[in-house]
Amino acid sequence: MKRNSEIIFILILIVFNVSVFSQDKTAVSLTFSEAYGQMNQNSHVLKQAGFEIREKEADKKAAFGLRAPRVFVTATAVQMADPLTLDLTPVRDAITPLYEALGKYGNFSGVPNPDPKTSGVMPTLPENVSTGAIRSKILAGEASINAAEWNKMIQEKQFASVNANFVWPLYTGGKIYAANKASQIYEEEAGLHQKQKEGELLSELATRYYGLVLAEQASKVRGQVAEAMKKHLFDSQKLSEQGQIAKVEYLHAQVANSDAERELKKANREATIVKRALQNTMAVSDSSDLSPASQLFILKSVEDEGFFIELALRNNPQLLQVDSKRELAATGVKLEKSNYLPTVALTGTYDLADKDLSPYVPQWLVGVGLNWSLFEGNARHRKLQAAQFKEDQVEQAGLKAEEDIKTVIKKMHQQLGMQVEQLEELDKTLEFAKTYVESRDKAFHEGLSTSTELVDANLLLAKVKIDRLQAMYNYDVTLATLLQICGSPDMFLAYQSSSQVIIESF
Repeated sequence: MKRNSEIIFILILIVFNVSVFSQDKTAVSLTFSEAYGQMNQNSHVLKQAGFEIREKEADKKAAFGLRAPRVFVTATAVQMADPLTLDLTPVRDAITPLYEALGKYGNFSGVPNPDPKTSGVMPTLPENVSTGAIRSKILAGEASINAAEWNKMIQEKQFASVNANFVWPLYTGGKIYAANKASQIYEEEAGLHQKQKEGELLSELATRYYGLVLAEQASKVRGQVAEAMKKHLFDSQKLSEQGQIAKVEYLHAQVANSDAERELKKANREATIVKRALQNTMAVSDSSDLSPASQLFILKSVEDEGFFIELALRNNPQLLQVDSKRELAATGVKLEKSNYLPTVALTGTYDLADKDLSPYVPQWLVGVGLNWSLFEGNARHRKLQAAQFKEDQVEQAGLKAEEDIKTVIKKMHQQLGMQVEQLEELDKTLEFAKTYVESRDKAFHEGLSTSTELVDANLLLAKVKIDRLQAMYNYDVTLATLLQICGSPDMFLAYQSSSQVIIESF
């Protein structure tokens, strides 16, 4: 009894584990639209493009800052070979003899009488009194001259200072405008690059999503062939045992059954490989078991090629990037022309702190400076020519890109029509192949047909089904690529849900 209980318990655990495992591996059914949403949310490529846009936005703001004044602090410590001095002793030696001569031998008269009581009677002092008064003052001046410091220290040989400075460009000849224009163009290019990546990813998603649909449907077709070959093998064995067919027919049925099993395993492996590629595009983990819910489709009709060409000329990200390159080249020409013009800036300095700095240096100063390069050999002219040649180069590249895109659109539009025509013919062939299999199967059981003929009929039916799936897959991938080139990948979702859609059916 105990033994039975243990067995029951083990069986319960096994069933529970199998149940949990099967729940973990439950396939997540996704429509193409849902897969597209997940891809946009998870894609590392789109996240990278988003960061590129933010980078260019920051660069644009940095370029705008060139218009504002630049404020900065500088610190300087200086060691000179000798201090700066001003020696005025030659001046002293030149004027001292004059003071000596006048103070000893000079005669002076007409000095006003400083006494208000007697000034009315005697307005000026007598000559001897005037001479004594003037000589005494001259001699006092001579003493002051001799006592003064005539060798003046201007600047110590060691000094340091900390200054606040600003530079405000008032006119640069267009350099700042060119820098701002270029940063704006680079920001727009980053947005166009993101749009280009979105189109490429949608085309890649369509290739891999519908590639998985194709692989799974092909695997089902191979499964149908395998089942048919199993039935054929069983029937062949019975008929061989009853002597109604030769043993070689039974051996052929065995080979056909083995080939069908091998092709089924190959198809399953291919579906697994494509599923992994789809997981990579959607940026989901390998453990996510995806199952496509949308079916392969074609459209009854689409607009003419002129519609798509016009759409591409308006929206194609690469053509729009060429337009940006044109603007950038034109901005480069303006930048080179600005080198012929002067640069004017308002500057200022304020002494924040100093040590042993000359007291004759002012604490602050403000000024306007001009820098105008008048001759630089032939460099400026050659650089301007190079910029103009770049402008012509971009123009020609743009014209070539337009012609290439027109050619590709015409080619893909023809391919869409070709896939529709092939599908129409394959639909007719499919009905014939089904009837052919039925007739061969009936003839085999009546002994009027060989195993080889029946196997070939089943293989033909499988080939027609897979060719039909392949034609629809090629249509879907071509349509996605066409809309990517047109710069309107979102239209693929609209086409997919339109009333013109014809989905796969057998």
